[in-house]
Amino acid sequence: MDARSPAALYPPVEPFASGMLRLDSLHQMYWEESGNPNGVPVLFLHGGPGAGATPAHRRFFDPAHYRIVIFDQRGAGRSLPHGEIERNTTPHLIDDIERLRRHRGIEGWLVFGGSWGSTLALAYAQAHPRRCRALVLRGIFLSRPAEIAWFIDGLKHVFPEAWRAFSGFLPEVERKDLLASYYRRLIHPDPAIHLPAARAWSTYEGACSTLLPSPDTVNAFAEDRTALGLARIEAHYFRNGSFLSPAGLLGDVDRVRGVAAVIVQGRYDMVCPICTADDLARAWPEAEYVIVPDAGHSAMEPGIRAALVRAMDKFREL
Repeated sequence: MDARSPAALYPPVEPFASGMLRLDSLHQMYWEESGNPNGVPVLFLHGGPGAGATPAHRRFFDPAHYRIVIFDQRGAGRSLPHGEIERNTTPHLIDDIERLRRHRGIEGWLVFGGSWGSTLALAYAQAHPRRCRALVLRGIFLSRPAEIAWFIDGLKHVFPEAWRAFSGFLPEVERKDLLASYYRRLIHPDPAIHLPAARAWSTYEGACSTLLPSPDTVNAFAEDRTALGLARIEAHYFRNGSFLSPAGLLGDVDRVRGVAAVIVQGRYDMVCPICTADDLARAWPEAEYVIVPDAGHSAMEPGIRAALVRAMDKFREL
């Protein structure tokens, strides 16, 4: 019998396999597997882009049932080179997922992603629907121009103090186009220039990510390595429309209509507001749509993590 409380994650587990996969002459991907080596494969896709994965991410999945596959996307986490934006686009990441699938001898898998991970999960599933046994998507981000503009400028209407710190980091002359100004600093080779900008960007995102204030979340976002990967790669993707087709992910939703899916969304998610999840749910009524009434954006908020664990437990029947 499962003795966990309804909101609890599974106990910590350690990888039984891990490595670095050469992607091209520049990039190497960190990957790991934990749980049941003979279990049902599930792929975890981290957010950002650029955030990287952590040991806590293994804990959404029943380790007795699932073969848990996690990797750090190009430039993120333990992948090398850290913070690299050359040859780093959504089509590259989709190809990387397929390369990893073949490398690990996996025919198909469940795909689990939140925030940017939901973007990448949808993009991958639309490109390779036959490889996806099911999708679990959280904190939906479709990377449309209005969503990017909301993150850069719109959050001032809900988190004005965090936005003032974010915009006020830049000299007044650079505040007309925050994304372009941050990008120039984030790609500068001098750490004395790019690291403070990365900390300011990532602290802003962390401060807006939870329903209730969470200093631990903000501190984790502001750690130098996390901040640089997250801020530089996010700015790179956001400046380029996340390298998605003009039709966008909603335009190609028919490609995944036959894939079982659960959409989990915090009612008070301010980083990825619920209107985006609502757009996806209306375009894809076959997907189960779960609104968590007392949560923001973070996957680790109690209601969100409970809904995610329930979704993965339900898919044990697949």
